[in-house]
Amino acid sequence: MASVIEKIWFEGHPAGKVLKPLLWPLSKVFGAVSRRRRQQYQSGQKTPYRPSVPVVIVGNITAGGNGKTPVVVWLVEQLKAAGLKPGVVSRGYGAKAPHYPYLVDGQSTTAEAGDEPVLIYRRTGVPVAVSPKRAEAVQLIESDVDVIITDDGLQHYALARDIEIVVIDGQRRFGNQQLIPMGPLREGCDRLQEVDFLICNGGNPQNGEIPMQLVPSDFINLVTGERCEATRLQGEVVAMAGIGHPPRFFNTLKQLGISPVKCQPFADHQAFAEQELQQLSGQGQHLVMTEKDAVKCHTFAQPNWWYLPVDAEMPTEQAASVINRIIEVKEEYGSSSA
Repeated sequence: MASVIEKIWFEGHPAGKVLKPLLWPLSKVFGAVSRRRRQQYQSGQKTPYRPSVPVVIVGNITAGGNGKTPVVVWLVEQLKAAGLKPGVVSRGYGAKAPHYPYLVDGQSTTAEAGDEPVLIYRRTGVPVAVSPKRAEAVQLIESDVDVIITDDGLQHYALARDIEIVVIDGQRRFGNQQLIPMGPLREGCDRLQEVDFLICNGGNPQNGEIPMQLVPSDFINLVTGERCEATRLQGEVVAMAGIGHPPRFFNTLKQLGISPVKCQPFADHQAFAEQELQQLSGQGQHLVMTEKDAVKCHTFAQPNWWYLPVDAEMPTEQAASVINRIIEVKEEYGSSSA
């Protein structure tokens, strides 16, 4: 059913006309509830939590993966290089922590913290806190950092923010531009006029959007940590991806000159069964996956399993404008409270 819905959203599948009498009213209700929630915070009827340090939201207006997490990692690395002490908060989608708020550490599993928080912590080493109530996650780490980055959360208005960054899937854009469930939108496209920066992941960026590419590095072996260039990965390859839009990963492999004998998509945030992946791996000589998949597989990985890290890259001048703006806002707050 999920694949049919996505085809309705992004490809104009004829089932959309059949389901319109059901989906259209639900979209109207979704939009009304969403607008009312935001208006309650804008009007002062509800008060958002305002941390003692700046908050940078990295989000989107569409459901599904747009490349937010690589942007979060990029921001963290850039801010660390500039001498700041960033921290990250996340909802921890699909996970169940032993308590909330939850501080991610080296022993945290994706079942406890979620795929993205574990990935971000392993890549950056900065404080990463998880809670469905993001304000609680912020409170857990704000005394140890001088800027907070939220992985997703554009529509989480219970948390005040200083800078909003929206990541756009440059290939799929906004689909049929209808609200959930008739379309992929969490908020209307007019919301884009209010944010600080628009980052276009792949495709053709529109006026005012910062172009971004996800640039792959070497494959990394899940068991040994060995690095391997794509050209040296000899033998039949089976590819899997449990991300918001799996074809993006499969297309990246093809651009690297790899033609998998099988491409197996999984649902975003899906937990993997060891036996299922071993059977999948047996259909070729190597099993390759995304870094987000790998954080869920380390405990039962096989020697022929590899993952492909990617890094966000943007034009130098436009990238600097984002970082400089965050530094300006941080300076307005004053020196670190840590």
